[in-house]
Amino acid sequence: MPGARAATPYYVAQMTIPAGAARSARALWAELEPVHDVVHFAPEVQAAATAAGFRGFWRGYFAMRAAPLGPVGAAPVTAAFHGFDPSMTGRALPAVWSLGSPGDALAARLAGSVAALRRSGLDAVAPADLRRAAELAWAAAAEVDVDGRVLAAANAALPRPDDDLAVLWQATTTLREHRGDGHVAVLVARGVGPVAAHHLKIAAGETDGEWLRTARGFGPEAWAAGAQDLRARGWIDASGALTAEGADEHDGIERLTDRAAARPWAVLGPERTAELAALLAPMAAAVLAAGDVPAHGPVGLVREAR
Repeated sequence: MPGARAATPYYVAQMTIPAGAARSARALWAELEPVHDVVHFAPEVQAAATAAGFRGFWRGYFAMRAAPLGPVGAAPVTAAFHGFDPSMTGRALPAVWSLGSPGDALAARLAGSVAALRRSGLDAVAPADLRRAAELAWAAAAEVDVDGRVLAAANAALPRPDDDLAVLWQATTTLREHRGDGHVAVLVARGVGPVAAHHLKIAAGETDGEWLRTARGFGPEAWAAGAQDLRARGWIDASGALTAEGADEHDGIERLTDRAAARPWAVLGPERTAELAALLAPMAAAVLAAGDVPAHGPVGLVREAR
């Protein structure tokens, strides 16, 4: 979206966010996230990453997600992703860039994601609906607030693809990383570290605990320390369940995340936002029905609760 940010006056970036836009941010996340998430789970993406030289699931994951940042090392990626043990990130970066370039990773993730979406049934969407969804999503993604948001800014700077489905996937990715950057900012402001944040999601019933611990590379001691942090705050009890205070804190974090993600929807406006949500809902359902993307994945999206 080269030039998109420069075209927006600074005073607009500082606009007051209507409450409805924050609610829209939550509702649209439920529809955008599954479309984006094929990049992490679909076999077509893994095959494309392997063909590009990034052998192994985690090499492909770190290469493709970090690729908009350039040939970056482990430290800034660990900071930006805010969910991985540094040793896990360090096993992939910067070594993956000896296997292929960031450009190779960008091409692989886009081609693989589009192939996965087509196989999931999005090639059956009426062309006019797909084009309209792509246009609206791209317009929203052009309005992400990039101040202090590294992954959103890097994705927003990528060029617009030619294919409508590729446009849609890249726009959902930019919007998803924009939301994620804002969520990390909220966690940092609350003093909630990566492991404690994982435990908070687990306690809220949003994701599976043991799977998340191993997938993020944390050892038993670090994992236990994150739980102890929340117990000391009074947010979880001895069994790991949310306390009343913890539930309030969790809800507060999510509300602030929604507000931080609201700017694109405030600019798009309620009518076009509702139109995009209606267009995306059956697409997201089709992706989830295809079975590659878990309904309760590591990001904590519980779609049926939207």
